[in-house]
Amino acid sequence: MKILNWLLVITGICGLIGVRTLEDTLFYDPFLNYFHEANKNIEFPAFEWGKLIGGHLFRFVLNLLFSCMIIHGLFRNKQWTLQGAVMITIVFIISLPIYLYCISDKFEIGYLFSFYMRRFVIQPLTILLIVPMFYYRKQMIGKESVGN
Repeated sequence: MKILNWLLVITGICGLIGVRTLEDTLFYDPFLNYFHEANKNIEFPAFEWGKLIGGHLFRFVLNLLFSCMIIHGLFRNKQWTLQGAVMITIVFIISLPIYLYCISDKFEIGYLFSFYMRRFVIQPLTILLIVPMFYYRKQMIGKESVGN
């Protein structure tokens, strides 16, 4: 059973790497080059709202799937996997409208602020908080059961 868990973790990590590596071909995102240039004076790209939102939603679903595979492989707990998925979804639901507002404002709110809001939309940063949190939780549960 341990091999299956590690296979889930490795597959999830490879999936997240794959999403990042193939982002140019998998998703519609005219802001990839805009932010890769790291030049505030570059021309604001033309884009289609529907395609952009659809691309971000598709990327979110893939990141969520692979993140849940990692969480489940590490902790073997369906409830924790569901909690992780809910937390990741909440962060996305909060950050996507803020990022879309930044786009509608043509990043006048701030280039760096917009850049980092975009990171929360397109990258699975929340998993970097969830895994240590669940690991700590697992350690505390282990200490409680030894103490009783």
